[in-house]
Amino acid sequence: MSSRARRITATLGGLVAACATMTSVFAGSAAATPLDGVPNGITSITLTKSSADMRRIAEYWSPTRLKQAMDNVPAAPEMKSDGPPSSAATPGSATARSATAAAASATGESAAATTMAAEAGATTGGKGSAASGGSAPVVKPTLPKKRAPASGSSPVTVGKVFFRIGAKDYWCSASSVAATNRNLVATAGHCAYDAKTGSPAEYWIFIPGYDKGSTPYGIYVGHSLNLHEDFVGRGDYDYDYAFVTVHDGFRWKAGKTSGSYEMESVGSLEDNVGGQGLATNRGAGLSALAFGYPAAPHPDGSRPYNGQQLKWCRGLTVRVKAPTRLVEQGVALACPFTNGASGGPWLIFYDNKNSVGYLNGVNSFAWDVNTDRKYDRISSPYFIASTYVVYHWAATQQAPRS
Repeated sequence: MSSRARRITATLGGLVAACATMTSVFAGSAAATPLDGVPNGITSITLTKSSADMRRIAEYWSPTRLKQAMDNVPAAPEMKSDGPPSSAATPGSATARSATAAAASATGESAAATTMAAEAGATTGGKGSAASGGSAPVVKPTLPKKRAPASGSSPVTVGKVFFRIGAKDYWCSASSVAATNRNLVATAGHCAYDAKTGSPAEYWIFIPGYDKGSTPYGIYVGHSLNLHEDFVGRGDYDYDYAFVTVHDGFRWKAGKTSGSYEMESVGSLEDNVGGQGLATNRGAGLSALAFGYPAAPHPDGSRPYNGQQLKWCRGLTVRVKAPTRLVEQGVALACPFTNGASGGPWLIFYDNKNSVGYLNGVNSFAWDVNTDRKYDRISSPYFIASTYVVYHWAATQQAPRS
């Protein structure tokens, strides 16, 4: 078992033992048959078939249980690897800095973003749309309808996902993405499905803008998990991403009797926080901001993060080919993230004023490249045309409404 490469997952520690068996606890759970009529190459798994299913999952994540889950520091199993990823170039320095500091190179990035926006044929704040820019589809980011974005702030589209596999609760990082259904979340594939045991996640929820346990923009229950079939069928981490359709959100408010709680609707995810765009086939050498909620210690035992606040890294992406069957092709950047950051977005052409950019990857693996027992590089699947196909299918799925 190599210490050089570990998957960045704050959620799947002890997974083999926990998921030897899994049973459905209600109709419409993740154990249901994948959706009919799904295009080739996509695995789509229904989590809820009705608003009653949605409420049952919401009630599972009571304020008490959610607080307990938020306080847990997850641990991840070691992943086999023959060594660190190889690359033709060395990533640029990735010192952690605020999203505001990303504006230092805004001039060049804004020009590139403008070109991408023209390809998408959409305007900021409008309906999420996609058009083909040659062979590379582009989805334009959108701004929230219910509030004005805070200039220079961290993106509130990013948050935590909580879910259950087997007998245990886990969490990961994720982000809202612009979509036709206005209720779509992007995360890592292993934050929605355990390919090793063939177990999809259950009781899946997303909390955007999570900060020290708060749920400022509501809680969003997962409706369907949408993944590339090679991740589900072959455990191929070159496709370690998932697009999860969610229901309209809710927040817990005090009930009429002491100690009770009631659900209060807050509307669609995109109306509340906006959605990041999406770009595929963009190559390497891009300035990217990686976001997430790292929590676990480095291999040497040091623990710089607690998983309660959003963190970020900034660097240049490079193409990598890792000498392991877990991931053969991908992109990487220098970053000291630890377990817990899994599923967090990589954003390119970042607009610091509106805190939006284009999703071009998700945190998947952490690497100790210089073998000093501290993670110093993270990697993501390389987003290609098939990534867009999974996205597009998920973006058109509608969760049942109350």
